[in-house]
Amino acid sequence: MFFFRRPDYQSETSRFIDDLKKNNPELEKQQRQGRLLLWDQPMNAQLWDEFAKAKVAQKAYVYQTNA
Repeated sequence: MFFFRRPDYQSETSRFIDDLKKNNPELEKQQRQGRLLLWDQPMNAQLWDEFAKAKVAQKAYVYQTNA
């Protein structure tokens, strides 16, 4: 027995998202296409190696000056 179960409860945010998906069925496809633009790109191993080599070691106390 679940004392805190609320089977019929749905938050306002969940209802908004459900309505948005219902009114715009192409939304998920558009989201996937947008994600492809920036995130789902093939990694360039050579570029990552160059980034790693270009890192500068951080001082123990960052705010200390050389004076």
